[in-house]
Amino acid sequence: MKNKFWLTFFASVIIALVFCFGTGEVVLAQPIIPIPDLNLQTGTGGEPSQLVGMLQLLLLLAVISVAPAFIILMTSFTRIVIVLSFVRNALATQQIPPNQVILGLALFLTFFVMSPVFTQINEEALTPYLEEEIAFEEAVDTGGHPLREFMLNNTRDKDLALFLEVASLESPESREEVSFRALVPAFVLSELKTAFQMGFILFVPFLIIDMVVASILMSMGMFMLPPVIVSLPFKILLFVLVDGWHLVVQSLLESYV
Repeated sequence: MKNKFWLTFFASVIIALVFCFGTGEVVLAQPIIPIPDLNLQTGTGGEPSQLVGMLQLLLLLAVISVAPAFIILMTSFTRIVIVLSFVRNALATQQIPPNQVILGLALFLTFFVMSPVFTQINEEALTPYLEEEIAFEEAVDTGGHPLREFMLNNTRDKDLALFLEVASLESPESREEVSFRALVPAFVLSELKTAFQMGFILFVPFLIIDMVVASILMSMGMFMLPPVIVSLPFKILLFVLVDGWHLVVQSLLESYV
């Protein structure tokens, strides 16, 4: 019985080795997938238009690199993400909802708020430029009008006057003459103040709940029990009953109408 067992074992090992070497030859015999070869060459252009196309490509890459700053500072993203962060801090839910959810919701709300502006820029500047109906300089000037109007409508005169005075710029006679050099920081400053005002209003009801819970615990002699642990379920319950996320998003959207 033992000899039969060992014979069976060695036969199985030999068959396995033959199978492995055999399949290895088959695998090695398979055609190799070609790897693409990329070459970057420099030379002398035959026409000036080639240089213009290269410069436009470099300009496009530069614009893409500063796109995050554009989205954050020149749109409604700043106000929205700060207010949503205030809501999470007021609820004292630590990392719920997580940062990815807060940023994602703020980004999509920004696209929703800015969609009329982006649509106007596309129809009046981008599409005519791609169809070679207007020059690049005219497209930039035309596309800046809707964005300037949006930022001016949400910028306080006090903040704009501050940057105009510091930069020693003359007071513009019309809205079209306002420089982005002074308008962008003034817009960001106004957005920060508005966001903090909305955050303060959001904090008040949850602060009242914390104070009531802390007073009740002190009157019961439960000094060692943190009031935050007890008040958290009540704050979440209140937020759910009043449909808090709906009210917050509605307030944010209506603040830009």
